[in-house]
Amino acid sequence: MRFLFAIALSGVLGSTALLAAPVEVDVELALMVDVSRSMSPSELEIQRRGYAEALVSDEVLGVIRNGFIGKIAITYVEWAGDGTNAVIVPWTVIDGLDKAEIVADALLWSNPIGLQRTSISGAIRFAAADMESNDFIGLRQVIDVSGDGPNNDGRPVRRARDAAVDAGVVINGLPLMTWDETSLWGIADLDVYYQNCVIGGPGAFVIPVLAWEDFPMAVRRKLVLELAGPLEAALAGYHLDPDYDCLIGEKIRRSREIP
Repeated sequence: MRFLFAIALSGVLGSTALLAAPVEVDVELALMVDVSRSMSPSELEIQRRGYAEALVSDEVLGVIRNGFIGKIAITYVEWAGDGTNAVIVPWTVIDGLDKAEIVADALLWSNPIGLQRTSISGAIRFAAADMESNDFIGLRQVIDVSGDGPNNDGRPVRRARDAAVDAGVVINGLPLMTWDETSLWGIADLDVYYQNCVIGGPGAFVIPVLAWEDFPMAVRRKLVLELAGPLEAALAGYHLDPDYDCLIGEKIRRSREIP
């Protein structure tokens, strides 16, 4: 059974490499998911299952079908430290339930592994470069970053964010604010950090997750919003602070490292 599933998976997920010309889609969506060791195995599983269930939901599939072209290209990448990016689902077209189910099955087929450090900048740079080299031309390019802490490895996150936005990419955020006071690397205002340091581009938005039981609903809402199109009022009520310290994660890491 696993052998047959692997054949089906490789046929659908790898089919784009055989195409002679780029495929037009409504959105190129890179789901960049944090798997740093600050999260437990059960929390890592909740993330994968949340995305798998969201992709086959009526709400998300309805938005995809109602797009100008009626299909999207999606990739799912798990990241941690700078240069640590595991492609779980390569760039794949979703245009209906059948392909969405294959992608969802791919997410549930293996178990995520927690890795060290948190490089949001590395995740953004990886996704932006991957969009440049894939086999798709999207009306929009969107990077979605989810994570439970600030950048503490690799290049400064604002620099990576600004480079991607300058290239026409929109970056949305799903800060996982489920940490407690015993966390060594978390910050209490992670949503504000994402607003000031991570997201960018027309209609960029942040959806905070305050408890793990809220994660599936938050993912569905996020996917619907970013696939439906730019949201001009998405940041209403957010007051961006030009003086916000986007190097807070690096400073926390340095303060806790043994000299």
